[in-house]
Amino acid sequence: MPTIVVDAMGGDFAPEEVVKGVASVSLETSIQCVLVGDEKKVQSELDRCAYNPEQISVLHAPETIGMDEDPKEAVEKKKQASLLVAARTVADSRGDALVTAGNTGALVLACSRFFRTIRGIRKTALASVFPRQTEYPGQDPLALLLDVGATVRCDAVELVQFALMGEVYARRISKTASPRVALLNMGKEENKGGEVLVRAYRMLRSLSGINFIGNIEGDDLAKGKADVIVCEGLLGNVVLKLLEGISEIVVDLASLASRERWRWKLGLMMLAGGIGRLRDLTDYASYGGAPILGFEKVVIKAHGRSTARAIGNAVKVAAKAVRDRVPEEIAAGIAQLL
Repeated sequence: MPTIVVDAMGGDFAPEEVVKGVASVSLETSIQCVLVGDEKKVQSELDRCAYNPEQISVLHAPETIGMDEDPKEAVEKKKQASLLVAARTVADSRGDALVTAGNTGALVLACSRFFRTIRGIRKTALASVFPRQTEYPGQDPLALLLDVGATVRCDAVELVQFALMGEVYARRISKTASPRVALLNMGKEENKGGEVLVRAYRMLRSLSGINFIGNIEGDDLAKGKADVIVCEGLLGNVVLKLLEGISEIVVDLASLASRERWRWKLGLMMLAGGIGRLRDLTDYASYGGAPILGFEKVVIKAHGRSTARAIGNAVKVAAKAVRDRVPEEIAAGIAQLL
């Protein structure tokens, strides 16, 4: 059974919610976990909840990287931060995967420092998993969008590598036999989006073994047309934040309407289904976390506002990625491109 190393101090609600999530996993599964953080605080939280002590160990790390700290400066100065100690633990093969809800920039830097990238990978990619509508029975209700922030700009070869990495992740984790892969673009035609996207389109179309369906536009993201959506980090991050922002606004408006006149309440009742679907679109707690792909080690980044449920799901996803040998399969796919 895989051993998952968890940054106990990362996230807005750490260590309480992180510890609760790991404790829950210890009662539901046989996954082994290492909680990395201030030992007294972590043990204190463990003592407040039920857990299986045979499946959880605590590794002391006296420092913490805050969510708003400058990533580069924090990684340089805080050598004993829980995130860095956790990454070193996985790099030293004392754990199989890393899970954190902490500072994303610091995580990317820590992984770059301690983990080797898969041979041939030019840039790693941060993915985001989100619920969407399905188009046929049995289709996975979750789609994968990458990159959402590990990069800013990419060339065509890097986008093709993102597509391959995302295809492997969707096939192994979601058990989708032939995930539909698409480029996010400003039009469906092959010649849209400029030189980089046009070249990436043609390269993907020529690859055997990838179910490339072409370009999709922004309004297709939640419709289930593609299982893996590929874009450079700047665009992906804007899309991700837009989805989260819209969801928060709609939920806030619904809450306001529920306190107002009866006509508003009636309208709210009529829209309840749609509001619920929109909330589901960014319900990160249901899937826990998303991977950083391209390293030889499995890395799962949970949302900064993760609750115990989200952390528990992130740990389970990490264990699944280890068991299904996702990095090894990505390496095999990239080797065929070299």
